[in-house]
Amino acid sequence: MDQLESKDTDVYQETLRLNRYLALAGVGSRRKNDELILSGAVKVNNRIITELGTKVNVSRDRVSVNGNPVEIVHKYLYILFNKPKDCITTLSDEKGRTTILKYVRVRHRVFPVGRLDRDTTGVLLLTNDGDLAHRLTHPSSEIEKVYRAGLDKSFPEEQLRKLLKGIRLADGLAKAGRAAIVPGSRRKEVLLSVVEGRNHLVKRMFESLGYDVKKLERVSFAGLTTEGVARGEWRFLHRNEVQYLKAFQSKTKTAK
Repeated sequence: MDQLESKDTDVYQETLRLNRYLALAGVGSRRKNDELILSGAVKVNNRIITELGTKVNVSRDRVSVNGNPVEIVHKYLYILFNKPKDCITTLSDEKGRTTILKYVRVRHRVFPVGRLDRDTTGVLLLTNDGDLAHRLTHPSSEIEKVYRAGLDKSFPEEQLRKLLKGIRLADGLAKAGRAAIVPGSRRKEVLLSVVEGRNHLVKRMFESLGYDVKKLERVSFAGLTTEGVARGEWRFLHRNEVQYLKAFQSKTKTAK
């Protein structure tokens, strides 16, 4: 496997914002870390911190999350996982259900970039690079995600045009960038792409047209697919793939 190691120049700065420190420590994206800070789960030198602008001294301060010490990660991992059905896209589950950690076992703590529903399969990225995860899930990145939806009944051509034109949902307009019937599927399977990350978006788009999604697979994320990776298996991203994803990161920074 081509395991890419990456270092961030921020690691060598004397002080960092707390959410940035947590991101470099592999806790999660900066947005998620802000939520942790506000919830009172983060301590600096054994003192609960709830102020988002707090800075920490990288060499002197001791940081913990939910009582567990965390330190800045000097080695980043980037993983492509072919998520199986009935796998929860979290690191732990209070109900004892199967999580991604049953399948992906590495020395460093990694977390998912975005989420997939329990019954949705396919491409899922995992990393301990919180900054990259934040950028890739930011709406301005407009990363294309392609899904293959298996429906309960035949899907006519005119319905494809509705997906492309846009469908009004409770939380706003949803539009497919591309949409096509899968050949040989008796018109019951549809490939479509979206750039948004709203909850259950693809399922809700089909439901609004009167169709039940019987199965859903994400076949591509930013052009990355599960080719050569069996369901429930994973691989490290190649160096050129990480560089490609970081190009999205740079575009997002520029947009902000």
